[in-house]
Amino acid sequence: MCPPDGRRCLRPSTPVHGSISVKKASRGAPVFGPAGPREPGEAGKPAGLVGPGNPAAPGRPGSQAGLPPAARAGNAADHVTGREDAVALPTREDGRVTPVVANDRVCTGVTTVDGRIFVSFPGADEPGVQVAEALPDGRRVPWPDESWNAVHDEPRPDGAYVHVNGLRAGPDGRLWIVDSGAPGLGRPQVPGGARLIVTDPGSGEVTRIYDLAAAVGEHSYVDDVRFNGGTAYLTDAGVGGLIVLDLASGRARRVLDGHPSTRGRPLVADGEVLRGPDGAEVVLHVDQLEVSPDGRYLYYQPASGGLSRIETRWLDDPSVTPATVAAHVEPWLDTPTTGGTAIDAAGTIYLADAERRRILTVSPEREVATLVADPRLAWVDAMWVDADGDLWMPAAQLHRTPGLARGEQRVEYPVWIYRMSVGVPPAPNDHA
Repeated sequence: MCPPDGRRCLRPSTPVHGSISVKKASRGAPVFGPAGPREPGEAGKPAGLVGPGNPAAPGRPGSQAGLPPAARAGNAADHVTGREDAVALPTREDGRVTPVVANDRVCTGVTTVDGRIFVSFPGADEPGVQVAEALPDGRRVPWPDESWNAVHDEPRPDGAYVHVNGLRAGPDGRLWIVDSGAPGLGRPQVPGGARLIVTDPGSGEVTRIYDLAAAVGEHSYVDDVRFNGGTAYLTDAGVGGLIVLDLASGRARRVLDGHPSTRGRPLVADGEVLRGPDGAEVVLHVDQLEVSPDGRYLYYQPASGGLSRIETRWLDDPSVTPATVAAHVEPWLDTPTTGGTAIDAAGTIYLADAERRRILTVSPEREVATLVADPRLAWVDAMWVDADGDLWMPAAQLHRTPGLARGEQRVEYPVWIYRMSVGVPPAPNDHA
């Protein structure tokens, strides 16, 4: 269904003006079946984040099977086998996209607080400071201090990050930092490392640390966080599952553990299947998530796509059985490999298409459109909508880092954060 205002709809044949073609990587067309339990034999199985990709199988997110026409997002669902199909990459820069922050390391996250800019570095190209304030003069000041950002041969969680994978200002104005708890994708958890760390932007103090140990396993990788009143939701990209955190009590529990909607397939960027140093396909499980402005729905998906949603009432009540929670998962939209998402006050989801270097918009009615396509938008990661209605886009180039590029370092520096106006402020339940 095309939007009434004439925005371009996403269709399999939608051209990108001034584009070039690259061969589309081969991958199967998995089937998104009905919500159900973990597939047989997978209980407790590590995710294989850098390792053999999970094969297509019934119940895997990704295909358009069973979805209504409005949910079939054109090329976002162009999951075909063979290499004869071409993927169009944009070649013309869009004047609406403005470079605002240059980094000399891969930067995957950006957030703003009262005009201040905070960024995160996952160490995908080299170790170093993980969270910093980006000052106008180009300096990066470790946040909240140098000791928290200390690099240790053996990561330890005693007053230092293990591996930061996300940060964002919350609706309370504080800066919330997600420590994945594992020193890298596919590596075991450091005991006590999986945490949600809360800092005060005014004082620079750590005001609270939420221990997520009760909701993670050996091969978990806590990825990102979103808020809904007194509850926070986090994704586990390592094993596949969601974490529900009661912010008052600090109690963390796991839901949809290993559910098909949380399981990924091999990642694709710029038309190529991504492979690790050993040549194996890279798979990343549930990654992105957004809460609707009214707090009714949680949207979530693996990095490889397959957007699902569930009413938050089924997640928030700890007395609801796992089977009941699973039964209320809705396959929502078939999406491409995605670097990051954001949501605005109108409920529009912004989705960074890593396969074609563009930003898609998804309306609450599942109308899909291309917001912008630009050759500079190489693997845009965790996006951010600020109070002025600007969309911040960190072009992280993760697909060019050794872990996803067959062990080769292909990142082109500087790594830019871009910005463009979308004219709509953020959802108030997400951040101010």
